[in-house]
Amino acid sequence: MSDTALRSTLPRPRPRPVRPPLSAPPGARTRPPRLYVLDGLRLIAALMVVGFHFAGYDRYGDDGAWGRSTATLFPLVHSVAGYGWLGVELFFLISGFVICMSCWGRTPRDFFISRVVRLYPAFWVCVLTTSIVLWSCGDRTITLSRVLTNLTMVHEPLGVAHVDPSYWSLWAEMRFYLLFAVVAYKGLTYRRVVTFCGLWLLGAVLAPSSGIPLLTVVFQPQFAPFFVGGIVLYLMHRFRPAPLLWLLLGASWLLAQQQLMGLVKDEDWAGLHPSWPVALTVVSVFYAVLLAVALGKADFLNWRRLTTAGALTYPLYLLHESIGWAVIERLHTRIPAHLLMAGLVAALLVAAWAVHRFVERPFGRRLKNWLSGDLGVPRAAPAAVREDVIPPPR
Repeated sequence: MSDTALRSTLPRPRPRPVRPPLSAPPGARTRPPRLYVLDGLRLIAALMVVGFHFAGYDRYGDDGAWGRSTATLFPLVHSVAGYGWLGVELFFLISGFVICMSCWGRTPRDFFISRVVRLYPAFWVCVLTTSIVLWSCGDRTITLSRVLTNLTMVHEPLGVAHVDPSYWSLWAEMRFYLLFAVVAYKGLTYRRVVTFCGLWLLGAVLAPSSGIPLLTVVFQPQFAPFFVGGIVLYLMHRFRPAPLLWLLLGASWLLAQQQLMGLVKDEDWAGLHPSWPVALTVVSVFYAVLLAVALGKADFLNWRRLTTAGALTYPLYLLHESIGWAVIERLHTRIPAHLLMAGLVAALLVAAWAVHRFVERPFGRRLKNWLSGDLGVPRAAPAAVREDVIPPPR
């Protein structure tokens, strides 16, 4: 088959009408419209996790933070909130979609800078804020070394406990970024990304039986199907659906349902007995919603105001659990449970907005400008002034 014929079999990018800015020079590249609906979905995922932690289970049971079982305190929402842990799987699906979208056409350096700027400023502030709150509440396990190591975001592989338990998912995200950086280094193309997805799914299947723990760490079989599913959905969005993409998406979903068996067992504690069919239904809805977004069927929900929802998501996720439990433990006897829950979530959303407005926006911009400058790598001096090439005196 000739090269021209082979290229004709590859899906072509779907034409997307984009209105260029008035000041754009002729021939300037324009970016496709932002998918604001993804910002709304990210906040929904975060609120699912918040609901799970505060209403789906009580970490200490009947004698714990709420003083009573959450099943008796919140009978209407408890059974629904008990599946809120699946919000993390929705995060991973969206992450695969968004990372592939944001990296397309960018250099590896751009990819590195975007991830550092997106993750670290808010994380640093939230780690310090949570540490101060927990220390002031008498938690003496919050040591200076533990806090400083958490600030690196690689504390989990170093064996250091999380300041907030919710940080566990960040290490999964970091491993995804490191894997994806391999294909991003060469430049993203349809073929390379499809090959990456296939190899990652294959690695996720083989790693558990390999007897090599490092492969399990790298390929993370529990969550790989969700990241890959998001990537494939973005390829459908950018290049139109194709048989190979449908096969990869089906493989992603089939592996995801199998991994849900283990995830359901992991959540079978503290009085929770999640159902695998229900969990699978929820995850299938996630896939269906992201597919609708990828195919343009959710464009009617593409509201610009949803950018605020997206801005709140990350700091809300980072701040909510440990601080929330500290507040509940001290106020549950003074304020009715439903009022306390509503007020706590509202306060956390305000705190998340403050982190975004006063930390992420100003300091993220400065950090980006700093990282985008000269990296400080010494350059070779001109031959005329280098000592090793100056002839010795006669």
